[in-house]
Amino acid sequence: MSNRGWSFAAAMVVLAFAWVTPAAAAPDGGFVEIAPGVHVRHGAVAGTTSENHGAIANLGFIVGTRAVAMIDSGGSVADGEAALAAIRQVTDKPVEWLIDTHMHPDHVFGNQVFKAVGATILGHRRLPAALAARADFYKQSMREQLGPALDDAVTVTLPDDTVADERRIDLGGRTILVKAWETAHTDNDLTVYDEATRTLFAGDLLFMEHCPVVDGSILGWLAQLPALTAIPAERVVPGHGPVSAPWPEALEPQARYLETLAADIRKAIAEGVPMAEAVPQAAASERDKWQLFDDYNPRNATAAYAELEWE
Repeated sequence: MSNRGWSFAAAMVVLAFAWVTPAAAAPDGGFVEIAPGVHVRHGAVAGTTSENHGAIANLGFIVGTRAVAMIDSGGSVADGEAALAAIRQVTDKPVEWLIDTHMHPDHVFGNQVFKAVGATILGHRRLPAALAARADFYKQSMREQLGPALDDAVTVTLPDDTVADERRIDLGGRTILVKAWETAHTDNDLTVYDEATRTLFAGDLLFMEHCPVVDGSILGWLAQLPALTAIPAERVVPGHGPVSAPWPEALEPQARYLETLAADIRKAIAEGVPMAEAVPQAAASERDKWQLFDDYNPRNATAAYAELEWE
């Protein structure tokens, strides 16, 4: 096999395991109101365990005068049920929409909870195919991480409807803008923008504290940073990290990481350094700036090498 063929094959093996995360402590849970009618649950910067029920992603809900939209459903049925209970502590309005920001299990494994209460599940136009392709692997890996007590609850619930470009949703008295992006973190990323409060739910197009994860295209992600930055938000909810941060300043550390990773990999390729030697050194200057760096940066570097060597 040629060096390039080996590089691509190795990258695919790495990406297949890109969301099997290490064990860590449970988050403290609970939703906070970060803007009028906008509530967010902080997810632990950690891996999925039976103790934390997969509650490792930031989740949110937006309350209109008529209805509620939930953004992501959590990493397990238990996580989704806790989110629904939190909504019911705030309002009895129907949850008309569940918006999946992308395919990773920590964001969608509570989908069936919201499906059961009548929510329409909305995702990127590529989300159904992406979830279907990884469904068996995700179910197996999540059963292992969540443990026997939650084994029977592990399932994959596909979206009812999809977005190819943009869609505005009226919740009564407030409109949210759902936008589909080209391949970046994954090939099925969505953002949700609450126009009333200028709050952006970026999903995993924005990582803070948690090392970013490239499961799509580093070139695509870098290319779309200007368009992300141009969104006229005042605050952002990242997929991982604090519940809220100023926008667009919050994007700067991630942009620096992605640019550094790409520059280091390009330099290694130009110098003829093979993947196995390039990966451990790529973006080493960023190590102390991110949690879980050693869990995810090697995977990112492998994927970036396979992509960038064909520029």
